[in-house]
Amino acid sequence: MATDDDMWIWDGGRACLDFVNTLRSRWRTTPVETLRSSGDLTLWLQKAGLLAPGVQAPAAAAALATGRRLREAVDRAALAVADGLLPSSADIALLNVSAAVAPHPAPQIVLTDGHLTRAGTASLAADPAAALALVAQDAVELLLSAEIRRVRVCGSDTCALRFVDRSPAHNRRWCSMSRCGNRAKVRLHQARARRGEPAPEG
Repeated sequence: MATDDDMWIWDGGRACLDFVNTLRSRWRTTPVETLRSSGDLTLWLQKAGLLAPGVQAPAAAAALATGRRLREAVDRAALAVADGLLPSSADIALLNVSAAVAPHPAPQIVLTDGHLTRAGTASLAADPAAALALVAQDAVELLLSAEIRRVRVCGSDTCALRFVDRSPAHNRRWCSMSRCGNRAKVRLHQARARRGEPAPEG
């Protein structure tokens, strides 16, 4: 079984993109699947704060294949809309059907520092199917928001994780500076050293 410490990355900025990122190394001919069992799916949904603790892995067996299909539909739809295109009708239908499995909580507002903001109204799902519905609902909200134009794919040739670019200049290149960003800096430094070039100041 995978663990969140060695396989799961939470840098997507949205639950639906973190879910997409459970299929790692998409640039490979054979990507790395981290949801290999119903237990992996159950654990991921719990670590993501979507599924109530105590749900046993066997309860997710029927949801595993459904979850993988949903994951790929979210990925295709998000990348399409981020690129100014329309998702396929099949992916739209799958997102809508998945999102309808659990009722969406009524929106709530709170006053924070003199501003109205949306309150966190999401509750933990009681079963994997309902938790996957929360993933689908998050994807639908993303697709209909201005934030969809900020969905990016990590600039590393050996990563391909998806994330929302919330940087002030909207020029984030890496899924994480502590991972791919630093690796790119190290490679650039080593290349300069081999060429005998001085490192840039600052």
